[in-house]
Amino acid sequence: MNISLSKLIDEGSSACLDESRAFYAARQAAGGQKGPTNYEELLNARGNLPEKAGESRAIEIIAHVGKKQVPVRVTSPRSANPRAVYIDIHGGGFYLDSAARSDVGNARLADTLGVTVVSVDYRLAPEHPWPAAPDDCETAVLWTMAEGPAAFGASRMLIGGASAGATLVMTTLLRLRDKGLVHRIVGAVLQFGAYDLSGLSPGGRVYGDEWFIKAYAGHVPDKTNPDISPLYGDLHGLPPTLLIVGTLDALLEDNLAMAGRLSAAGNEVDLRVFPESMHGFTSHPIAMAAVALEGAEEWLLSRLDQVTEVADANKVS
Repeated sequence: MNISLSKLIDEGSSACLDESRAFYAARQAAGGQKGPTNYEELLNARGNLPEKAGESRAIEIIAHVGKKQVPVRVTSPRSANPRAVYIDIHGGGFYLDSAARSDVGNARLADTLGVTVVSVDYRLAPEHPWPAAPDDCETAVLWTMAEGPAAFGASRMLIGGASAGATLVMTTLLRLRDKGLVHRIVGAVLQFGAYDLSGLSPGGRVYGDEWFIKAYAGHVPDKTNPDISPLYGDLHGLPPTLLIVGTLDALLEDNLAMAGRLSAAGNEVDLRVFPESMHGFTSHPIAMAAVALEGAEEWLLSRLDQVTEVADANKVS
């Protein structure tokens, strides 16, 4: 079966093409944005991160399971009764950014979906290389599963992340599946994740020499470990998943491969490809980002509605 890339392009994106082309042309002319190539450059990048914009209503809590603990930022919806809890895992190449810088976007998500958002402030590489980040994400989710019904008034869960955050979403789902708990997650949104840090697959080879891999997992001899490169995992039994990626993203082929493997394993998969869009485009000030994010919100709402309908039908029967 042959599927052309044009068949995967999101239908609502065509009106945004000219603006996206102009935005990225200007960005490239200004030198673009490159990731750090050593620890000194990373420290400079951390120091130059802009202040978070907008007012935050997030509350920081220490999530703990046994002796493991991790800070999380909790944003409640303005509506009284949350429909679910959404786990947010931020991006940043495993070595940059923080949960706090997602506060404004998470507030919008909380109000739009009527959910409580729990954003994970996982430890960063290279000071805390793998498996620190996936350990922290797992701790946050297990804590939320235990505390969610009483603390947040909801037992259903959604999960999402962008870039490194999407990678960590996948590793977290695999860990939950192996513990028999993944059924609590009713939907996952993966934005342009990196799924093969080994550099052995065609998609992985495109970015296999990036410094973030050395910083995060340079000490690991076999990077095909699914807890590092989820593309190599047994992907059966995972929740419905929406994948978002742009045609100009170096991770495009990696995301196409992940979508194919998820589908081949019997999972429900929705793949949306956005034209003239580079890595991280959903955080850029362009209409294409708004189209992608609004589509993701609609998809998440449909997941909650579908789960509610099934629950109501089961009560009747």
